[in-house]
Amino acid sequence: MHRIRFSAFMVAVIAVTGAHAQSPAPFPSKPIELVVHTAPGGGTDLVARMVGDILTREKLVNQPVNIANRAGGGGAIAYSYIRSKRGEPHTVMTVASMSLLTQTMRPELKLGLENYTPIAFLAQDPQAIMVSASSPYKTLKDLVEAARREPNTLVASITSPGGTGRLLVWLLERETGTRYRSVSFKSGSDAIMQVMGGHTHFSTENISEAHASVEAKKVRVLAVTSRTRMPLVPDAPTMIELGYNIHVGTGRGFVMPADVPKEAAAHMESLLERVYRSPAWKEFAERNMFENIWMGSAEYGKHLAERRVLVGEFMQAVGLAPK
Repeated sequence: MHRIRFSAFMVAVIAVTGAHAQSPAPFPSKPIELVVHTAPGGGTDLVARMVGDILTREKLVNQPVNIANRAGGGGAIAYSYIRSKRGEPHTVMTVASMSLLTQTMRPELKLGLENYTPIAFLAQDPQAIMVSASSPYKTLKDLVEAARREPNTLVASITSPGGTGRLLVWLLERETGTRYRSVSFKSGSDAIMQVMGGHTHFSTENISEAHASVEAKKVRVLAVTSRTRMPLVPDAPTMIELGYNIHVGTGRGFVMPADVPKEAAAHMESLLERVYRSPAWKEFAERNMFENIWMGSAEYGKHLAERRVLVGEFMQAVGLAPK
């Protein structure tokens, strides 16, 4: 009888220790590589560094978080790198949603959404329609009516032909039946400087880029693309308030490579939710005039798929993708 009991006990011990031996190591079990598709100093890079700092400073992870800037190719280098890391949960990418989606529209790159695991969306950096303080256009209605009178004469300063600023110009055209010309510059601040200098009629870049100019009363904001009015410009209506179905901006999200373990993806999602709810993130978001919007993995994946349809229509309409 004792021999039978001892044998049964040993079988149970072996089963338990065997299960532990086969279970995956706790995540993260090595340093996290946080990939950024731009050079140091840009908006996406700053988001990555803030999130990495919160993760380590508040001891949400027990491993280092290393920022890896893989700039070039309009983001293609970084997104291709993530594709090559299929199944590797210790590689995470900070995503500007528009750059991710425009890459998926280039079939030669093979960078479709199936190459990524959406993890979380933390915020949106709203756009604005801005004119110089001396502009004759006091309201968005003034600007639109001028464009109707003289199509293709008003010039918008933007950063990229495929960026969110250009997307906003196209959406404004689609909603109002007007037409504008667009000119690209190196950065959002450069685009706004062109407005201030009277070289372009308006800009559609991020409101955060115009912070100093607005405070100095050198720029007038006619409308913002957030869901609610922004503290910096409380008198500027939202596009939605004005009757336009436009809610866009630079999305701030995170993805992992495809086929990562579900447990690791779920844990990373929970870590980013803790970052989102931290006082440090809220202060950072407020300082940068972000529109705080939390989406978990499933919701963010759905959002990307829906927004890809809009981006595809936009890129075809402006000649950046084949019809």
